[in-house]
Amino acid sequence: MRKALTIAGSDSCGGAGIQADIKTMTMNGVYAMSAVTALTAQNTTGVTGILEVSPEFLAKQLDAVFEDIFPDAVKIGMVSSSGLIEVIADKLGQYGAHNIVVDPVMVATSGARLIEEAATETLKSRLLPIAGVITPNIPEAEILVGMDIKDQSDMETASKILFERYGCAALVKGGHRVNDANDVLFGEGMDEPLWFTGKRIDNPNTHGTGCTLSSAIASGLAKGFSIEESVSKAKAYLSGALAEMLDLGKGSGPLAHNYALPEAFREEA
Repeated sequence: MRKALTIAGSDSCGGAGIQADIKTMTMNGVYAMSAVTALTAQNTTGVTGILEVSPEFLAKQLDAVFEDIFPDAVKIGMVSSSGLIEVIADKLGQYGAHNIVVDPVMVATSGARLIEEAATETLKSRLLPIAGVITPNIPEAEILVGMDIKDQSDMETASKILFERYGCAALVKGGHRVNDANDVLFGEGMDEPLWFTGKRIDNPNTHGTGCTLSSAIASGLAKGFSIEESVSKAKAYLSGALAEMLDLGKGSGPLAHNYALPEAFREEA
């Protein structure tokens, strides 16, 4: 069985972070492992507390994984401090990790910044250059390229700038402002940006969609699919999880990550 590692924060309500990643990786046929960057007290209505782990303890988690069950892909999510980013970059380089997917979690759905300015610069200099693919939404892409993104042409321009600047494939997600479900990819060997069209699903429960998409992409890469194939399969999985119309919690609820589970295992007493 292929293996994937998620390096991200914990979501106590299970809709995002490492919980979403582990569910997604499992449903996409890979063995999921985790290194936790922070504990959060959160639910569908918001975050009430964050307890970040120390860089030293994160390093121990990464050593424990790489020295025993070497991952075929690595997904990196919420990392809010320079110290943690430095540890991740050092350890991934030390062990020669590959198929690295970085979801640069920088801006909350509300528009609030989730990462300090210094950490943003460390992210740019240390993590993005070692990534195979990054998956910013529009607000995050705007921060990374320093431009406003108002339409699909701007999305294409941003994806090209990200590739040229950091040397990794860039999937710019259009769910913020430009369109609901269409994402654009640009990477090595591509003459023109490649669009992935998604079906509009009228579901207000979108907590953890970014975590889910990036983890599904990492799962595809772990199984040997190309970046293009991995993105296509990941979008199909995300659409299925949204289309299940799970409705939990008082705010923007989680996805039905287990929507494709065989009926025999979904049966209730």
